Amino acid sequence: MFAKPVPGRTTADTEGDVVVLLIGMRVNHFWAVHQWLPVMLSMFRMLGELARDADRGLLGRVMLTASPRTYYVVQYWESKEKLYAYAHAPEMFHHRAWAVFNRKEKAGKARGHVGLWHEAYVVPEGSYESIYFDMPAFGLAGAHGQVPVERRGRYAKDRFAYRSAAGAEQKAAEKAG
Repeated sequence: MFAKPVPGRTTADTEGDVVVLLIGMRVNHFWAVHQWLPVMLSMFRMLGELARDADRGLLGRVMLTASPRTYYVVQYWESKEKLYAYAHAPEMFHHRAWAVFNRKEKAGKARGHVGLWHEAYVVPEGSYESIYFDMPAFGLAGAHGQVPVERRGRYAKDRFAYRSAAGAEQKAAEKAG
């Protein structure tokens, strides 16, 4: 249940681009539990659905709170295509949950008791770096694996400069093209 820290300095074992989704909710009116609790429970249900089917592309997640009102999940995805596929798959809970929400909004029954938001990013290789000290795999390393920092560079500038074999080939092709 509790991961043991990995001693020393480590970094995420990422290859290629990184897809990050921040998704969350804000409780606008605490007394409207009947409005925001179903939204919160829906998020847990979607995360469970994704955990049961690794082929959907969710590599890892971290649940956070920004305030007593705002809760969110940082999600790391295999690709933006897999993220889109999950979001639009009619057999998955996300699709049904948004259909219910859209009907409520159209009927004027979404009363502003709960706010919803998401931000999605595709971060190209060479535009991210990470370091962990005496930490279990967490965040990006929890999603992609964890390696000793020396494998990617002791300094942030070295880790930013790291290129996987595929990333190096792509960079060379871009220069040549």
